[in-house]
Amino acid sequence: MRLEFLDRGPALLVEENIRVLVVGDLHLGIESDLSRHGLHIRSRSRERKERILSCIESAGPDLLVLLGDVKHNVPLTSRQEFRELPGILDSLRSSVTLRLVPGNHDPGIEKFFHEQEVLPKGGALIDGVGYIHGHTYPDTALQGHLIISGHHHPMVTIRDQVGCALRAPCYLLAPVDDSCLQFPPSPDRVKDKTRVLFIPALNELAGYDILRTVEEPFSPLSRCMKTAQSEVFLADGTFIGPLASLEEYGDDKIS
Repeated sequence: MRLEFLDRGPALLVEENIRVLVVGDLHLGIESDLSRHGLHIRSRSRERKERILSCIESAGPDLLVLLGDVKHNVPLTSRQEFRELPGILDSLRSSVTLRLVPGNHDPGIEKFFHEQEVLPKGGALIDGVGYIHGHTYPDTALQGHLIISGHHHPMVTIRDQVGCALRAPCYLLAPVDDSCLQFPPSPDRVKDKTRVLFIPALNELAGYDILRTVEEPFSPLSRCMKTAQSEVFLADGTFIGPLASLEEYGDDKIS
């Protein structure tokens, strides 16, 4: 299996027998929610769509998998989302075959997708790799495989000795505890081989510090990951190091 990190998304290309482009957490319509809270920002949905189309053009995937939270507002769908979603999704599906794993922000999203495009909320196995939004327990079919998850919006803060900080979207790769995920007992060839790769949000307004995720996990996958063996990569694939290495210049601590 080959992974290619596309920082222009950020997006991930997964290649085994087919080429799968993975994008997570578009949160289209976030501007209307921010406006209700007094923060007025023009819609950036077109720019987000163009970033995805650029990744499609450069990567030439056979399939585009959206890892949920395509829309932002819950439980209803905002007027902004009704206005923008159809055109954006038509632009994507006109370029590549489309699949969606619905997220916790996606009630009612099915009306914007074709029936065959919507995968189970518990995730799906495609070409030997699991895909899930990440707010639910994964289907047992994903056991023993690499699971690619959205939902967590990982962002890393790197501080130097004089206090300067870089905040950037990142990937977090971690083995997970099968029993914690309520997977059944498995043979040795599968046992302890399940891994999760948390991918950054495409929406640039939706980052969440990974150290906070570790300290206060908010999903089955983040509660069950083995933090001591976790590794961090920037959106372009640059290897930062073990998760514990982020403690050196910061106040955050990983227990």
